[in-house]
Amino acid sequence: MENWIIILLYALAGTLLGGFLFVIPSIHFLNFSGVVIALWGHYHGLFPLDQPLTLFAFFMGMVVSFGIMNTIPSMFLGAPDESAVFVVLPGAKYMLQGKGYEGAMLTGLGGLLGIFFLAIFTPFFFFGLPKLHVILGPHMHWILALIIVYMLMSEWPKGTGKGDTWWEKFKGAWANLFAGIVTFALSAFMGFIIFNRTMVPVKMGFQGLLPVFVGLFAVSSLISAILSKQKIPKQHVGNDIDLDYKTMWKGWMPGCIGGTLAAYLPGVTGGIGGLIAGHACAQRDDRIFVMSQGVSKVVYYTGQFLLFFIPPYFFLSGGLKRGGMAINLSPFYKPVLLQEYFFIFGIVIMAGCISFLLLSFNSKWIIKVIAKVPYQQLSYASLAIVIVMVFFMPAMIEGAINGSVLLSGLQVIGVMCVSTCLGLIPIFYHCRRSNCMAVIIVPICISMSGYGPGLAQLLGLG
Repeated sequence: MENWIIILLYALAGTLLGGFLFVIPSIHFLNFSGVVIALWGHYHGLFPLDQPLTLFAFFMGMVVSFGIMNTIPSMFLGAPDESAVFVVLPGAKYMLQGKGYEGAMLTGLGGLLGIFFLAIFTPFFFFGLPKLHVILGPHMHWILALIIVYMLMSEWPKGTGKGDTWWEKFKGAWANLFAGIVTFALSAFMGFIIFNRTMVPVKMGFQGLLPVFVGLFAVSSLISAILSKQKIPKQHVGNDIDLDYKTMWKGWMPGCIGGTLAAYLPGVTGGIGGLIAGHACAQRDDRIFVMSQGVSKVVYYTGQFLLFFIPPYFFLSGGLKRGGMAINLSPFYKPVLLQEYFFIFGIVIMAGCISFLLLSFNSKWIIKVIAKVPYQQLSYASLAIVIVMVFFMPAMIEGAINGSVLLSGLQVIGVMCVSTCLGLIPIFYHCRRSNCMAVIIVPICISMSGYGPGLAQLLGLG
């Protein structure tokens, strides 16, 4: 820890880089981390080998930045990731009312409140969570199964059942529900295939879900934006936010609950945590909903990575790994000192404050761009960026461009196209997009229950 200034500089670099990088649609910190780690393999001077904490500080700054900054592509450009998908509809309402800036800042303020929650919850991470993990650990598959049931049952009731004939009444009551169930089943089936059969190049294995999530959420949203022909009214940039302490409290608590569940439970993503937070504060006030989503996202992403820095001696099993970032970085270093946790949390606070300021800055210039460039053209440009990024992801990981790498790019694009078709079902049939997240929670639930190998063999995937 002697070179703490160097570590802080790396954390600052990760925060600033993420502050502008994550404005681009579909760029996720997990995807970018894979590229950085691959580049580090080619250029060892990228991070000092004698200071492994610089790598973690860099990515922690980036994770916090992503949790706050990915509001911009989801709200202004209509290309969310799975954790921000619930911000889109309320965010679209803010945009159509000319208050997109206020909606973005409410989400960012929720992110800061999420960091505050992690600060006051730190003693529980050390002393309460390890004991809770001993109790819940063996029953995790049952908990995931209950969440799956909750996701499906929360679709009811839908449809009015109105019509002149029994068929019209039946169709009116079940059209959206059936589409949601079909989306859930197909997403779960695709996820189980991807978890048991390599659908992307071998070197890109740790990025196997990249084309899936990009297709399910980002590309499908951009296609919807292009087809909608929606005109965005002039956006108002105010100097204050319409918010009071009571509203802040109502948004903070549900977001903390949803984000904490998502951070701790394997397979429960930020989108599912957002679903739980949204149900806890649904109706009443869009400000509460949007803020709760901002809280949930930051608690989920930052909390997952923060759990990795809890010294392993607090856990009987020797530590707790949650999230792709901890899994990707665990081979390089395992924090063992309590001081490392508090140092990293200081980076979280620093990155959160800087990211909030950058959110304001980036939202303002994005609003200026939207005012000058037609929304459909921005959607077309965003879609082109997404496709190019996904196509060249194998090349970035490989560090070279050749025939086999380009063929791998086409393979990844093929997976993205399939998932895009699935992602369009809830958009066209107006069912809940959270059903797409069955792509990850169902395979993990089946695997943890012990039925994964048998089902894979039955389907010919073993």
